[in-house]
Amino acid sequence: MKALAHFLAGVAALASAPLAAQTVAITGGRVVVGDGSEPIDGGTVVIRDGRVAAAGAGVTVPAGATVIDATGKWVTPGIVAGFSRIGLTEVDAVDATNDIQATNSPFSAAIDVVPAINPQAVSIAVNRAAGVTRAIVSPATGRSIFAGQGAVIDLGSDMQPITRARAFQFIELGEEGAQDAGGSRASAHVLLRNALREARDLRLPIGGGATRETRESDAPIEDISENPYILPDARRPEDVLLTRFDAAALVPVLQGRQLLLVHVERASDILQTLALKQEFPRLRLVLVGVAEGWRVAEQIAAAQVPVIANALQDLPSSFEQLAATQSNIGRMLAAGVPVAIGMNNEDESRQVRVSTQFAGNLVGIGRVPGHSGLSWNEAFAAISSRPAEAIGLGGEIGSLRPGRRGDVVIWDGDPLELATGVEAVWIDGVQQNLENRQTRLRDRYRQPQEGALPNAYDR
Repeated sequence: MKALAHFLAGVAALASAPLAAQTVAITGGRVVVGDGSEPIDGGTVVIRDGRVAAAGAGVTVPAGATVIDATGKWVTPGIVAGFSRIGLTEVDAVDATNDIQATNSPFSAAIDVVPAINPQAVSIAVNRAAGVTRAIVSPATGRSIFAGQGAVIDLGSDMQPITRARAFQFIELGEEGAQDAGGSRASAHVLLRNALREARDLRLPIGGGATRETRESDAPIEDISENPYILPDARRPEDVLLTRFDAAALVPVLQGRQLLLVHVERASDILQTLALKQEFPRLRLVLVGVAEGWRVAEQIAAAQVPVIANALQDLPSSFEQLAATQSNIGRMLAAGVPVAIGMNNEDESRQVRVSTQFAGNLVGIGRVPGHSGLSWNEAFAAISSRPAEAIGLGGEIGSLRPGRRGDVVIWDGDPLELATGVEAVWIDGVQQNLENRQTRLRDRYRQPQEGALPNAYDR
């Protein structure tokens, strides 16, 4: 009871403070660094200037730091949603609230999700209260295999959610890509190769009226890097399929300056995607979904391509997932594939908080004879540091290593157990308000009084 009182007093002190990064020392908890290492009992985490200053055993508490006693609690990095569409929609069926895909747009690869992300979406507050502090956010395809450019965001209670804009280009291959490309996988691959060649052959202004072609061997073109909406030179062949903006948006992908996330499930589609690097060697691929990845795990590992996989697929929901198994992630990891957990096509716009449940289930699966799962340490890394590393932000987010952003969560128990709750969350060193519409409704109706009940919509 004494430890609980100290903890609540510390949290209350921070909650009454303005929303600014402070020096905070969280002491006595079971510290999970999030890099796959063992938890540290009785550890200390220090957050200073919005960053992790130290985490582990024997860490000195800085003078003047606000001290939070986390004895009996777990202290971890924030959860990183490995693949999501959070912040892009409120109600799927209401077009006015749904910015996930641009079905009737003339643009595809040039689409950037950043202007559409709503940091005040209900789902952001709900998932923040469940310990999710960052999310990889992707658009969905409309009339092309190219969905556009995704971002990495934080789930903080402010109006500046963007951690990295234009972090990747997302495309669909496999069944959905075939539909987007006119009806066959062959058409989708022709469309992809044609688009990359159009980007390769694009002529861009470089100042003084001069132009240069964006050949793969060229140095990065700073104009495109600094301004993704730069207008290419008008002298393009008449038989091009991409708009000028779309072609320009693919130049960083072609040059390896922007990741290319590819949704594939079937083993043969995975191999065809890996083969793209033979023709376009600078591509930096990340595979998403990958239900049959275990069948070609050795090839994925040899290509050194990261995977963001759905965790618990064990039934063939489509013909491209006939070999789905809950042992998929465990088998890929055992083969040397860097694997993170994502939520493509699993309520990825609202319920990324269940990533902890998925990770915990993979721990349980590993204890079933004949199945391949993850150790606890591997499972937590799959929802923290591994997604960050897949997207190229392992040095910024996803762990409690010194220098990482101060995204820290205090839990009242094992974070991979369903009964565990979140007690405090920091994002960039700022303690977050965990109240949301769902908690207000819960509290309002938890103990109904006789007489008229209050209106649920008066706030």
